This record gives sequence, C-alpha cells and structure tokens, in this order.
Amino acid sequence: MTDKPWFKHYEAGIPHEIDADAHASVWEMSAAAIAKYGDAPAFSNFGTDLSFADIDRWSEQLAAYLQGELGLKKGDRVAIMSPNIMAFPVAMFANIRAGLVQVNVNPLYTPRELQHQLNDADTDTIVIFSGSTPVLAEIIADTPIKNVIVANLGDCGNSALPSPPCDERLSDVVMFTDALAADEKLSFTPVDINGDDLLFLQYTGGTTGLSKGAALTHRNLVANIMQFNAVQLGRIREGEEIVITALPLYHIFALMVNCLTYFSKGGRNVLITNPRDMPGFVAELGNWKFSVITGVNTLFNGLLHTPGFADLDFSGLSLVGGGGTAIQEAISNKWREVTGLHITEGYGLSETSPVVTFNIPGRDEFSATIGVPVPSTDVSLRDDDGNEVAAGEPGELCVKGPQVMVGYWRKEAETADVTTADGYFRTGDVAILTEDGQFKIVDRKKDMIL
Repeated sequence: MTDKPWFKHYEAGIPHEIDADAHASVWEMSAAAIAKYGDAPAFSNFGTDLSFADIDRWSEQLAAYLQGELGLKKGDRVAIMSPNIMAFPVAMFANIRAGLVQVNVNPLYTPRELQHQLNDADTDTIVIFSGSTPVLAEIIADTPIKNVIVANLGDCGNSALPSPPCDERLSDVVMFTDALAADEKLSFTPVDINGDDLLFLQYTGGTTGLSKGAALTHRNLVANIMQFNAVQLGRIREGEEIVITALPLYHIFALMVNCLTYFSKGGRNVLITNPRDMPGFVAELGNWKFSVITGVNTLFNGLLHTPGFADLDFSGLSLVGGGGTAIQEAISNKWREVTGLHITEGYGLSETSPVVTFNIPGRDEFSATIGVPVPSTDVSLRDDDGNEVAAGEPGELCVKGPQVMVGYWRKEAETADVTTADGYFRTGDVAILTEDGQFKIVDRKKDMIL
C-alpha cells in the first residue's frame, strides 16, 4: 500500500499490511489456541467456566450430531438465535469446525423479522434459546426449518439456572444437551476449510427495507482478527486477558473482537446474558479484575449511572473499546474520571467483519474521531459520482481491504449498488479526513451497524 496520511499515527511496530492468508481458516486459529491453553478458562457465565478443552470437546460432539444425525454438509447454513449463554460459543465452534455457515439471529426479533431471515438464508436448522421459541413457533411453518435444537440458560454451564419453557407448539425439537449426548454413537468427520469458504451470514438492516445477509468468509474474519491484533501492538497479554462480553455475540462486533480475537490469544470471555439488568451487571463486574470491556454509548452511560460501579476495581483495565454510534465526549470524560481510561472508539459495519478504523490505544484524551484505518485497509472519501473529494471535504466513506464481505447473500444487484467501479465498498456514511490524518464521521446516509 502506498504511503497514507494516517500511517504517521501508527505506533512503531504496527505493520502497514497483514497477511490475511497466514491462517487457512478461523478454525485453524482457534484449534491452535485450544492446543496451547487447554484447561485454562475460555468462557465464564453465571459462576461457571468452560475451558478451551471443554469448547473443543463439546463443539466436536455437537458437530458430530450436526453431521451424523442431521446430515449437514460443508456450506449448509445453521442459524443461532440466542443471547450470550454458554451454548452460543459451543454451537459457534461446532459450526466453524464443521465448515457450516452460521446465520446470526437476534433473539429479540419479531416473527416477521425472523421469518424473513430464515427464508433468505435458506436454512433448515436452528439452535435457539428456549426463551425465543414462541417467536419461532409463530412462523416455523412458513420457513424451511426442519431441525430445532433448543438451548436452555444453563446448558454447558450452571445447570441449576431456571430457563423459560420451550413453546409447546414446537413438538419436534431436540434439546441442546441431548444433541451433545448423541455423540456417544456418532463421530465427527474433520472438514477441509479454506479462506474462501463462507463462515457467517451477518444480517444488516440499515434504516430501510428488509435486512440483507453480509456474506463473510473465513479469510474476512482471519484478516480482521489479525488487523485488530496488529493495532493492539502486543498489548494483548496472551493467556491473561479477562474480557467483559456484554454486547451480544450475534452482532459482529462482540463476535469478532471479544470472542474470536481474545479466544485466539487465550483470553477469558465473561458472558453477560442480560446487560439491561444494570445492578446485576455491576454485581457481576465486581467478581472480576477485568482487563477489557467493549460497549456502546448507552451501555457505558448506564454503567456510569448504576450504584456501585464507581467502587469497582479498575486497576487491571487496559482497553475500553467503543463502537456503534459515536461515543459522546461527556461520557468518555466521565468514564476516564471513574475508571482511569478513555473509551477507545472504532468504526465498522457488518459488511466489514466489522473493524475498518480504530483509535490507536493508549492516548490520554478524548479523540472525537473514529481513528485511522487498520492495516491493509484503504479508505477513500467519494462524492456522489464516485470521485475522490478534495482534502478536508466531506465524502462517502468507501473501504477496500481483506475484511470486506464478498457480497450480500444471493443479492448481486444490491452488492453492485454498494461497490464502486474500482472495487471499494460504499458504507453509506459521510466522513472527513482531518488535517492530522484521522477520520471523523459527519453524517449518516444510513445507520452504522456494529
């Protein structure tokens, strides 16, 4: 990549480029972490832990069931409709290692939204939280769904937790724990996975129309994991990080940053199932000397206004990552006053796996920008005719890099609409390049999705 004005903000040691083909797949990266960290805790939720070895064992058992009992093959789609519970990473790693394409579904979807997504993704299998089954029951007859695997709150974790009952209209279902137990008579067949294979269908709605599935490959996610790691420049302490995961894993931000990136580095993800219960959230934070937390404006603001938050131990905190809508200066300043750190803001979308830009960590002032492009990422500001705007002028933020989706699932026309003649992805967001070489969002043609 030719010299760019934002490179001057890179700390010494941050590469201008990463090798997106350094790992064949996300599973290759994950398997290496499993081999290295073994019995160390990978996920914690409601007082219980899953080790890296547990994730390996449970995900292999579920993958064996998906292959042997349900007959799923590489490239088939499997929906996951669940909040942050232990069943989510188990199901996700089963999908990843089996070469299946995971369709991430918001468990708060309306019946209409769910019906559209299941039909659009053309999936016949869903792993669903018991509390979301009434929505599926409303519309299942009008979808391709044949296989329903129901996960309870405490599956693979605290089995004493009460879970909402499965909707009785769904008669032909398999419980998550039963699917795992079926492995006793089934064996998993390893699958050859490469970077071009699809990994996620990440649905994005914007402000108009029906949601579209951003088709993300293993290479897209490998690239973005490596890009995020590069920007951190050794700040991620392998095998030591405690990461608070309150943002939902069905959104690409927490899925890529919290879950996949820190898993690959031996970190522990503390899954927060219901962050809207702020007193309960703060009580859970009190159990950890956590080092990383990601969030959005409303979450950070909510924590700051919850009794007991200011009394927590922040001495281990090393990164506070913010995304979604722009982080407000007053919130970041208050956050620093309470915790000692400013919120480090990034920018991205479902279509970009998601990280496009990130503020270089470690600065001790509010940025007011979305920072600079991560390595191997070119950002170009364009006018309505696709021409680059003059320096300092606003233009549509367009992105080229290995993290950009291969397109919208089965929507060639819509994909063409967001692709420039020279191959940049048009985000629909309007930005300026500041005098010192950082990007700042100034307008939105559509909602930013993170």
